[in-house]
Amino acid sequence: MSWISGNWPALGIVAGKAVLMYAIALAGLRLGERRTLAEWAIIDFVTAVAIGAIVGRTAIAGTQSLLTGGVALLTLIVVHRLASWLRCNTAVGPLLQHRVCVLVEHGRVHHGQLRRCGLTPNDLFAQLRLRGVLGLEGIRYVLYEATGGLTIVPDDADPTGEALQSGLRGALGLDRPQP
Repeated sequence: MSWISGNWPALGIVAGKAVLMYAIALAGLRLGERRTLAEWAIIDFVTAVAIGAIVGRTAIAGTQSLLTGGVALLTLIVVHRLASWLRCNTAVGPLLQHRVCVLVEHGRVHHGQLRRCGLTPNDLFAQLRLRGVLGLEGIRYVLYEATGGLTIVPDDADPTGEALQSGLRGALGLDRPQP
């Protein structure tokens, strides 16, 4: 029955290591950029999965010391910070993040871009409905952002706006050149 109840003295150590690893992760992420948890990029997701694996393994593996887990955790946080900094580099940045994809242009769905993004028309329409958009008329663009969110640009939006042009520059699936 020990496989159910475990080794009682070891359970206290597991709980203590879990609390300490949580505290180390919390402190390390608190020192990081606010974007880390508010807006996830690929590097954020990879870091979160790796942190979860390290915290879990350190907490329950009897052969894993708290020091080893803490060093691995802090190393990941430093590497994440470096990757965040490299995202700003024009040569390395595109390797660390997706490009914007144009899913709808002037009311027309780009089915090839939906497939490229792993989306179906139903996925697109569900997201539009959640935002109160019930049809494609009056929509200039629907952009699938690098962070995984959708941006809906109405026809009456300024096509020369800096934020829009920044998103369209280098976007996948754009049919016509922009002003």
